[in-house]
Amino acid sequence: MEENIISTPAEPKKRIFSGVQPSGNITLGNYLGAIKNWVDLQDKYECIYAMMDLHTITVRQTPAELRKRTLELLALYIAAGIDPEKCIMFVQSHNSAHAELGWILNCYTYMGELQRMTQFKDKSARHADNINAGLFTYPVLMAADILLYQTDYVPVGKDQLQHIEICRDIANRFNSLYGNVFKIPEGLLTKSGAKIMSLQDPTKKMSKSDENPKAFISMMDDFNVIAKKIKSAVTDSEGVIEYRPDDESKAGINNLISIMAAVTGKAPESIAQEFSGQGYGVFKAAVADAVVETVRPIREEYDRLIKDKAYLQGIYKNGAESAHRLANRTLKKVYKKVGFVVE
Repeated sequence: MEENIISTPAEPKKRIFSGVQPSGNITLGNYLGAIKNWVDLQDKYECIYAMMDLHTITVRQTPAELRKRTLELLALYIAAGIDPEKCIMFVQSHNSAHAELGWILNCYTYMGELQRMTQFKDKSARHADNINAGLFTYPVLMAADILLYQTDYVPVGKDQLQHIEICRDIANRFNSLYGNVFKIPEGLLTKSGAKIMSLQDPTKKMSKSDENPKAFISMMDDFNVIAKKIKSAVTDSEGVIEYRPDDESKAGINNLISIMAAVTGKAPESIAQEFSGQGYGVFKAAVADAVVETVRPIREEYDRLIKDKAYLQGIYKNGAESAHRLANRTLKKVYKKVGFVVE
């Protein structure tokens, strides 16, 4: 007798949304803390990755440079291993739903919530001559980015959890008024390398906007420059290679160990043990070699891709169409709920 085999439909993949601003050269920290982890997520989740150009203009940009960097960022996404056949990749400003939902959510967000955001405080201090309304409402647009796609998870480092919390607060507030409109997203804490610190001030996160070029490694840096920056990284006078993450006096060497861990996949403790008893010079040289060999194949693929403008254009156009279809389902629902006449 033949058995009747009943096949059950596969569970739909959970959805992820994330993006990077094309506001400067992408750093090793951006790659290790975000893009590298996205590559690992693309087989398990339905992934949407954007070039977040709307967010960049809270700080003044040179238009031609912004356009150039947006295309470079897309090429870097693909060179790093993000597969256009598996993921949606698009330019944020190519989907007007982000700005439209951003405005609506502004009307459901309180001034006090935005005043507490640490990023607003930090950027206001650094750009005192341009404290604009966009900088203040930046987290609302970020919430719109996430909620448009009924996102399940947002890959973040611990320092970005505040943005997920305000997004959840806005979504819950809207849902309590209008019913189950938005999926409530969760932060997906990234693995080792999620927070790479400045090479010159290891108490601060590595930033592409740092005024000291020695403080960060750009993915576009010459390989010799990368090695020099690592070899001149701030350490301490103790001269002992130990991983003590809670010891601020070891912040410099902890950062180098974290970088080594992120590019090799080894545990920080095993790296410290491997180089125990050796000098900082030897260790820095090893870190420099490991980083250069990590960056090299990405750069080689990037150099090939950036020459093929037609290919990149096809990727972001197709991505925008897919993103627009998904986003419009949510936006139409929102429009109806708040009382707009929907076409």
